[in-house]
Amino acid sequence: MTTREKPWQGVMVATALPLRADLSVDEEGYARHCRWLVEQGCDGVVPNGSLGEYQTLTPEERARVVETAVAAVGADRVMPGVAAYGAAEARRWAEQARDAGCRVVMLLPPNAYRADERAVLAHYREVAKAGLPVVAYNNPYDTKVDLVPALLAKLYGEGLIVGVKEFTGDVRRAYEIAEAAPGLDLLIGSDDVVLELALAGAVGWVAGYPNALPASCAELFRAARAGDPAAALPLYRTLHPLLRWDAKVEFVQAIKLSMDLAGRYGGPCRQPRVPLSPEHEAIVRAATEKALAEGMR
Repeated sequence: MTTREKPWQGVMVATALPLRADLSVDEEGYARHCRWLVEQGCDGVVPNGSLGEYQTLTPEERARVVETAVAAVGADRVMPGVAAYGAAEARRWAEQARDAGCRVVMLLPPNAYRADERAVLAHYREVAKAGLPVVAYNNPYDTKVDLVPALLAKLYGEGLIVGVKEFTGDVRRAYEIAEAAPGLDLLIGSDDVVLELALAGAVGWVAGYPNALPASCAELFRAARAGDPAAALPLYRTLHPLLRWDAKVEFVQAIKLSMDLAGRYGGPCRQPRVPLSPEHEAIVRAATEKALAEGMR
C-alpha cells in the first residue's frame, strides 16, 4: 500500500550511482545508499538523472538501477529520470518505470537538438502515453530548450505534466509559473536557490547534495517550506559553499568527493567525466570539511 499521494513532492534526491574501481555498477551499494537517504529524512530518490550518470549506462544497467531503487525504498519513493534523445525511447523508459511500480517520472524536453514549442509538446504527449504522471525538467543550459512559464502552462493545461523541476536559478520564475499555471507543482532544481524557491512556494526539491549531507539538507528544506528563515538561514549559509557546486559542470565529481569525505562511498565516475582538477578538488574538500566540522550531516 502506498504512503505518498504525490510521490514527486518533498526532498527527492537525484542519486549518485556508486561505481566500483572497474566502473561496474554496485547495485547492492546503491540499494544501501537509497535506504540510508530515506532513513536520514529524505522523501525519495530520483535514479537515472545526470547525477546518476544515466548517459553512460547500458540499457540493462539503466533498468536495473530503477528496479534496485524500488526494491530498496518502495515504488512510491522513486521518480526515475526518463530522458532520451527521442520521444519513443523516453516513452519506453517511462513504461519500464511504470512496470517496475513507479508512480511518476521526470522528463527533459527533447535534447538532441534545439526543439521548438511544437516539438516539445509532441515529445511530452508521446511520453504521457505511458500513463504515469510526468514532472518536466527545465534545464536550458544543457538542453538548449527553455520551458518558459507560458509553455509550462500549455503542457499543464493539456494534462501532460504535474510539476516542473526548475533549474534556471531564476527565482522570479517561481512567481511567473504560479501565475501562468496555477496548480502546477514547483520543484527546486538547483541546490543553491533552495531557500529562495522554498519560500516562494516550491513543494519539492530534486536535490544533489543530500547524497553527502542528507539530514542537514532535509532540515534546511523543511525549515524553508515552513516559512522559517530564522531556522533556515544558518543552515543555508553553512551549506551554500557546497550547494553551489550542484550548478557547476563538475557537479557529479564534486558531490561524489563530498560523499567520500562524509564517510559515504562516492567513488569514481565514468567517462566522459574525469576527476576534479587539483584546484577544484581543494575547494570542494575544504568546503566539505568545514561543513562537517560545523555539524552538518
